Amino acid sequence: MGNEGKTQDGGFLKQDLYTLDIPQVDGGSRLSAKLSWLQKLLYHDGQFCLNVPFSFPTYVTPGGKKLSKRERIQLNVNSSTGSGIVCKYASHPLKELRCEVGKLGFLYEAEVLTWSSADIEFSYTVSSNEIIGGFLLQSPALHDFDQRDMFCFYLFPGTTQSKKEFRKKVVFIVDISGSMHGQPLEKAKDELLTYLSKLDPQDSFSIIAFNGETYLFSSSVVLATKEAVERAVQWIKSSLIAAGSTNILLPLNQAMEMLSETTNCFPLIFLITDGAVENEKHICNVIKGYTRDRGSKCPRISIFGIGSYCNHYFLRMMAQIGRGHYEFAHDAASIDYRMRRLFTTASSVILANIAIKSLAHLGELELYPYQIPDLSSGSPLILLGRYKDNFPKSLSATGVLADLGSFEVNLKIQNAKDIPLERVFAKRQIDLLTSQAWLSGSKQLEGKVARISLQSGVPSEYTRMILLQTDKTKNQKEVDLKGPEIILFRGLAIGFGNLKATDENLAPGIKAIKSTDSTTDILAKSASKYCGRLLDCCCCMCFIQACSKLNDQSAVAFTQLCTALACFQCIDCIFDVCVSCDYC
Repeated sequence: MGNEGKTQDGGFLKQDLYTLDIPQVDGGSRLSAKLSWLQKLLYHDGQFCLNVPFSFPTYVTPGGKKLSKRERIQLNVNSSTGSGIVCKYASHPLKELRCEVGKLGFLYEAEVLTWSSADIEFSYTVSSNEIIGGFLLQSPALHDFDQRDMFCFYLFPGTTQSKKEFRKKVVFIVDISGSMHGQPLEKAKDELLTYLSKLDPQDSFSIIAFNGETYLFSSSVVLATKEAVERAVQWIKSSLIAAGSTNILLPLNQAMEMLSETTNCFPLIFLITDGAVENEKHICNVIKGYTRDRGSKCPRISIFGIGSYCNHYFLRMMAQIGRGHYEFAHDAASIDYRMRRLFTTASSVILANIAIKSLAHLGELELYPYQIPDLSSGSPLILLGRYKDNFPKSLSATGVLADLGSFEVNLKIQNAKDIPLERVFAKRQIDLLTSQAWLSGSKQLEGKVARISLQSGVPSEYTRMILLQTDKTKNQKEVDLKGPEIILFRGLAIGFGNLKATDENLAPGIKAIKSTDSTTDILAKSASKYCGRLLDCCCCMCFIQACSKLNDQSAVAFTQLCTALACFQCIDCIFDVCVSCDYC
């Protein structure tokens, strides 16, 4: 085994911004980085939408003479449905290279003086007016520890605008504990008001606010008339005030009681919370009891988690048991659009109680998620599965339409040649299995998650990112004997909630990165006393732009100053000062 490093480098500075230190880089060294990531396609108004970061701040380009650079974007689209694809929007002048049924290929190349200032945006539609579905089959790779075959099941809602949605009975459960104070609660209230304004008068609703106690807008659901919605608006403005502790089970039981009678309606529960509670596993078992007793008539439970202190795996598990949806926002900036997306997806159901004939007869069948959700007009339905034995040559999916009529569609079955299913769905599989491992306490499931993480390169709660550092200048025998130095990076895991932070009503957010090196902490504190005022007066963008205007002698002097400050970790302070800067 190699030498394990004592320090932990890298970590989240804020949402979607991860940093790591590369140690001992000699002057004049050439560094290159290759990045890969998994990204879920958004679905909006019948279009699949892709957004890839491709904008570079001006300070990443060295000052001085501008040199020509080459930008290149290659985009391949494979719907795997056998239906036509129609490009709706492209942010860059893409040249079409390939056009086949269900497949498109594009290329963009250009010589530029400055790097791109616009992200890559691309949207397309799958040409189908009606609901279509199918299976993509794939054999496991030789290195896959799970040698069962894989499949991807999909249902697309189609583009017909006249699809009838179920009439809704919806209960909102809103956390108003002290930690929700400020933007989390205000943004939740705004989205709730927007949702209520769009309800059909034939829909019904109620609202339960909770902390340690519960506060009801009405003791039962009421029709969404104009008068009722206006009363709800006034009640939300006057009653939803952040204070107190967190008790999720009490309002959940009250919501279930309100939705005990749901004839000819689609029952929905939306839970919004930012906290962790002690009885989380008991709550999951209570929901299991409701679903077992009520069957397909049990309310769908969709959940929105805010911040890093709630147990996201508990919330995800609760939504999975309740056959609903789960969405989250790690910071206040993304609450509004993510919550709006959850509301739209969960409440625009056009096909419920979906079942697939003959699928249960497959050997060692495993579904992710293990219960088939409903099909929404606002999102396609996609499941991953593992199985043994021969896959049936023909299958059909059945369900119930909004008019309570029966529906059945034949499913297209084909081999997935160009799509690495085990890689594409690794994140979903890891999240769902981690939720199950948390609930059951199964070490076997934890080990399975770790193996999937190592195989796919997708982080998990049970794996860590490491850097192997070798010194090529040393004698090779000496290196082989000691082994490479292992540097542990801070994990990308989100954890299983923070009861202490919830009890103390701490505001939700990304946890601050703390150095484990006491010497570094001392130096950083010392340095901050000397350069705090300087950094308060300028941000990194302003500083770099100013340096580009200096003559050679001044530039050398500033370089020496920055090098000295860097020795005391002062550069780390720049982020704290510039956290609100548009360039940082």
